[in-house]
Amino acid sequence: MLLQRVITASILAPLVVCAIFLLPHVYFTLLWAIVLLIAAWEWANLADVKTVLGKVVFLLVMLIPMIFLHFWTQALEVLAQLTSWPDIRTYSGVIELLMIPAVLFWVWVMLKIRKSGAELLEIKLSQFKKLLLGGLVLLAAWFFLSRLMVLEEPAMTMYFFLLIWAADIAAYFAGKKFGITKLAIDISPGKTVEGMNGALVAAAVMGLVFTLSFGFSFLSIIDFMLLSVITVLVSIYGDLFFSAAKRIRGVKDSGTILPGHGGLLDRLDSVIAAIPVFYAGVWFIRWMYS
Repeated sequence: MLLQRVITASILAPLVVCAIFLLPHVYFTLLWAIVLLIAAWEWANLADVKTVLGKVVFLLVMLIPMIFLHFWTQALEVLAQLTSWPDIRTYSGVIELLMIPAVLFWVWVMLKIRKSGAELLEIKLSQFKKLLLGGLVLLAAWFFLSRLMVLEEPAMTMYFFLLIWAADIAAYFAGKKFGITKLAIDISPGKTVEGMNGALVAAAVMGLVFTLSFGFSFLSIIDFMLLSVITVLVSIYGDLFFSAAKRIRGVKDSGTILPGHGGLLDRLDSVIAAIPVFYAGVWFIRWMYS
């Protein structure tokens, strides 16, 4: 299983790097949309949608806000170029308010699991509410990663993925070596507090290395290291959120598309939770020091 995971990861990682640095923004946005629509299909399975028609309808419903948001942001870019508006990289408007509910949701999930993971497993939602919840979560992940690519240099997006990967690897080895105290035994018995601490240390180191490499000021280094730690912390609880959804559904993996990993949701759970928080933090740091 570990060998399969390593082989799959070694194939996927270069593809992610190529997509970030070689694809134009619009094609990256399209590719990311396709990936998350596949993940949405898996979420429909977790929501117990049994028919192919039901899953297709769910994907079509998700496409509507994706198309709207894409053309909305495209229109803003055109207006920024044709008028005296500030450059789109520094423009802040209604669109940034979408960060607030996305970040608050993942903070709520983190606090809920920290208080009692078992309570999350006992929450009863209708199929419609499960689909709505999953759709909004996936839509936020699509939108904010796409927007990060537009507003920042590709290096920032690459850093985000490296941060999540490094934290995941550090959590695995720290948990294997030192893991004793269970983090959320009712949801994921294999995760430990020691593994989480290893991931947070890796996040701080990654933040320091990245900021020193790009010549950040002292204060922004501290801010970015803190953002990296918070991003990884939320990513861990995002992983647990999707683990809870799988446990409620009674399945081990969300799918079988990735050998050794399961489905796309199994591989992207941390990324999906972390990206709204990371985007909000980067936007806030830029705003403070602009």
